[in-house]
Amino acid sequence: MDETGSPHDPHWPRAGHWLRTADVSHSGGALALLGVPAHEASLSASGAHLTPAAVREALLRYSLYAASSDTDLTSVEVTDLGDVSDPDGPGGEDRIARAAADAAARFTCILGIGGDNSVTYPLMLGVSGGDLSGWGLVTLDAHHDVRDGRSNGSPVRLLVEAGLPGEHIVQVGIADFCNSPFYAARARSLGITTVPRSALRTHTAQQVVTDALEIAGRGGRPVYVDLDVDVCDRAYAPGCPASAPGGISADELRHLARLLACDSRVRAIDITEVDAVADSEDGRTVRLAALLVLEAAAGLATR
Repeated sequence: MDETGSPHDPHWPRAGHWLRTADVSHSGGALALLGVPAHEASLSASGAHLTPAAVREALLRYSLYAASSDTDLTSVEVTDLGDVSDPDGPGGEDRIARAAADAAARFTCILGIGGDNSVTYPLMLGVSGGDLSGWGLVTLDAHHDVRDGRSNGSPVRLLVEAGLPGEHIVQVGIADFCNSPFYAARARSLGITTVPRSALRTHTAQQVVTDALEIAGRGGRPVYVDLDVDVCDRAYAPGCPASAPGGISADELRHLARLLACDSRVRAIDITEVDAVADSEDGRTVRLAALLVLEAAAGLATR
């Protein structure tokens, strides 16, 4: 029996072992996974610091084979860089940024596993080398994240203040009754393009991704992608404190994540706002986060 209680089968390799056998001393490669267990900046009490470890464990439940595209992820070189230590607070932001900068210098794509959404700011700052002026951002999120202060509700505002051009930011999945008029107006004033959740009912995932990357990556600029899992319907993501009924489905989020990862302009992706402590008994939110890791890797494999 293996760690999941299932019979061991040498012909059914598990995704968790794909990470565990990674050589963390490797000088570089295709994909690096970096855990960022921050939670103290969350606007609501959160156990998101336990999520990176929970996602790694959940990967043991899945294989490395994507049947729909006949993709075997054993061909994707992945390195698990472990977790950033003490990632909360100003000192923590610096440590996250340094770890992200080091990873970006060595790997084709960085996959950050949060933690709350506050990690998006230092991760993107680090991946960009501190110069955000030539980058673009795509968020899949129910919220604008342009609040005052310094929290999981403010990373997009902080990035703009640090030099990210608002006209190269696209926010997909913005939900009704999850934002205020004041912050919606702020997002517009910053030049941010908003794709509301309602638009996803009439546009294909491919259309949405193509349009978002055209704006965020115009001119060939590199793009950072923030996957805030609270963009999902609460039925699929009960472990996200701010998820609401009526969000997108788990399948939609997985599909969008893979399509985004297919594009060579995407240099980094984060998965945030999953609270492993608040998840349902069946662990569906953490399992979804683990599948997003695999979808990102499957997209990368097609480049």
